[in-house]
Amino acid sequence: MHIVDRRLNPGSKSLENRQRFLRRAKALVQGAVKKSSQDRDIKDVMEGGEVSIPLDGMNEPRFRREGGTRDMVLPGNKKFIEGDILPRSGEKSGGRPRDPGEGDGEDAFRFVLSRDEFVDLFLDDLELPDLAKRKLAEAESEGIQRAGYTTSGSPANISVSRTVSRALARRVALRRPRLETILQLEAEIAESDDEAHRAELMAQLEALKAKARRIPFIDPIDIRYRRFENVPKPVAQAVMFCLMDVSGSMSEHMKDLAKRFYMLLYVFLKRRYRHVEIVFIRHTDRAEEVDEETFFRGPASGGTLVSSALQAMHDIVRSRFRPADWNIYAAQASDGDNSISDGEVAGRLLTDMILPVSQFFAYLEVGETGGYTFDMPDSALWSLYARLRASGAPLSMRKVSERSEIFPVFHDLFHRRGKQEKTAP
Repeated sequence: MHIVDRRLNPGSKSLENRQRFLRRAKALVQGAVKKSSQDRDIKDVMEGGEVSIPLDGMNEPRFRREGGTRDMVLPGNKKFIEGDILPRSGEKSGGRPRDPGEGDGEDAFRFVLSRDEFVDLFLDDLELPDLAKRKLAEAESEGIQRAGYTTSGSPANISVSRTVSRALARRVALRRPRLETILQLEAEIAESDDEAHRAELMAQLEALKAKARRIPFIDPIDIRYRRFENVPKPVAQAVMFCLMDVSGSMSEHMKDLAKRFYMLLYVFLKRRYRHVEIVFIRHTDRAEEVDEETFFRGPASGGTLVSSALQAMHDIVRSRFRPADWNIYAAQASDGDNSISDGEVAGRLLTDMILPVSQFFAYLEVGETGGYTFDMPDSALWSLYARLRASGAPLSMRKVSERSEIFPVFHDLFHRRGKQEKTAP
């Protein structure tokens, strides 16, 4: 048996060849995707787009003849001898590319990734830690739901109870003779000895039987069928809290590290939940809810009180995001500074108010380039969270100081958590 698939490829493109190309150049495409995401806002990272990869990595397998001797004659050669490397067009004899505007630059292959392809490559081989679905809301897809009754439909959908009740109402309204009345009249006729009275009763009986025949027990107008219609089907929703210290000790490099982590977390949640809200809370010695632009770029000054951000998150959850309705995720970024007197308050807020209602809470301690070494003492906030974690608090902690560490740390954080959940009894 031979099966020929004649289905058209979407958009008149070769879907099979495209998928084969993405598999072959997966490493190069993933690097281009991560580079492209650096200049995007958190919510814009979900969109697809154009990426560029070098042609050097696009070598395709080919057959070659091995063995034998081939002699080639290149006429008109006054510059090269055997063993020289021939430069490509646009390069000087030394093989280096020309300056901008002085010829062709390095060749690159550019193509457009769809939204799904972009996200899949961006988050390949990761697992979301807690996929517990709470109350469903924010309808996005369609499902089937009962929608009353109709006068036509499939026999399998006949509503017997509704049909019988309508038939009864019609018979009562039209005063259809009851069977008990007819049987009683027949008994009176059988017992009557008066011929005149008997004839009168016989006439009444025939009239009742004729009326009963004109008013059927079940009429086609009584039949009702159960009706179904397509309605929006609810899906799970999540809220992502971004908490960050914006005091003077937080440099732009540290904020950039935090943004990359938040971006990864948002895209990761978006793959599992159709509706994801983002709440930005920045803090010094006081906390405030702001938009994304102010969160990462707005100036701020003051000391550091982590408890102010945790209190602000608790107030927002209580007023807008009921834990019974929302899957709550939180990520906190800081350089580790915190007032010594604030440690007890922050720890109590985290363990009593935040963690019990959160699906996942991650603390990312950011530092300057090359800032973390093994002999460095832990920061005040890291020490506090480490004690809470040692006592059983369900929070995750990591340190990063380089941009290149963000994705490995994120991968390690979620990949390990995913394995633990899969092996849990």
